[in-house]
Amino acid sequence: MKIEQILPVILIIIDAASVVPYAVKGNIGQAVYWAAAAVLNIAVTFMMQK
Repeated sequence: MKIEQILPVILIIIDAASVVPYAVKGNIGQAVYWAAAAVLNIAVTFMMQK
């Protein structure tokens, strides 16, 4: 992992962790939102490399 990817990886972890409380409380819309945010960050960070 490159040094430039440390902050995005931390953000991905936070986004993924944000899914749990919303899913547990049954707020599926918010859970999907945070899961999508994590997936989008993964795509931008790891899949769009030169």
